Amino acid sequence: MTRTTAAGIHPLDHLVLPVRSLDVARARLTALGFVVAPTGIHPFGTENCCVFLADGTYLEPISVGDEQAAAKAIADGNVFVARDRVYRDSRGDEGFSAMVLATGNADADHARYVEAGISAGDMLSFSRAFTDTAGKSDIASFKLAFASGSKATDAFLFACERVNAPKVDRAALQAHANGATGIVEVVAVSGQPAEQHRLISVAVGDPTVSEQGGTFHLPNATLNVLDPASFTSRFGLSAGAPTELRFAAVVFSVRHADVTSRLLAANSIKHDISGNDIVVQPASGQGAAFIFREIK
Repeated sequence: MTRTTAAGIHPLDHLVLPVRSLDVARARLTALGFVVAPTGIHPFGTENCCVFLADGTYLEPISVGDEQAAAKAIADGNVFVARDRVYRDSRGDEGFSAMVLATGNADADHARYVEAGISAGDMLSFSRAFTDTAGKSDIASFKLAFASGSKATDAFLFACERVNAPKVDRAALQAHANGATGIVEVVAVSGQPAEQHRLISVAVGDPTVSEQGGTFHLPNATLNVLDPASFTSRFGLSAGAPTELRFAAVVFSVRHADVTSRLLAANSIKHDISGNDIVVQPASGQGAAFIFREIK
């Protein structure tokens, strides 16, 4: 996976998917053919069960495991937990709340966000234990800088600096039965896509993006911001309630679409074919539309 410093266009790092229950999320993601990592506990009340992909990106389904700790974190100014609460209060406990960008200098990103007037609040540094499928553990440490539009309560973006990457073997966690190898596209919905250009261009570190319509080319993926009609036309899915900005779908690369479709059928996962895409509608434990695309 290509990573840049704050001076360049940032790659996609991971996606945050609020869920009500990690047990439900784990069961759903397993049925979709993903290997799900052991539960990770944050020091501020939230917990996750990640899906790691061979391209270095990952999904972070997240739930609130300790309400008291989460409430204290919000009171202490923890932007990550506060935005999770805002999302759940607005959209419910299942969804797709944040797109996370890889950076080598979160402090510089925070300074850019503040200068541009899009900072969502104070930076956050934390560490947590990480365990692989063999039970080997190490400590993962992160530093985060947050960006958000003043009206975009359904979505936010943040830059993530991996201060300490766990020295564990993720190979088994990346061998998915559905053949997924990476994330090639993230799709968002907006009633006014053009108004999201400045927020996203500053967040990703691309000053020229305002001339590229609703498409933002990152080093390792594409972000497309569509109006509701275009989203429905492209994927055959409802765009949901009106929104300034909401992340709605994840497009995964797979080696063989027929292998993916057979697995989904065997696990009784309803799916539709839209051109070259296999489209799975959101469900409990899977807060976004999942789209599988064969890429040779």
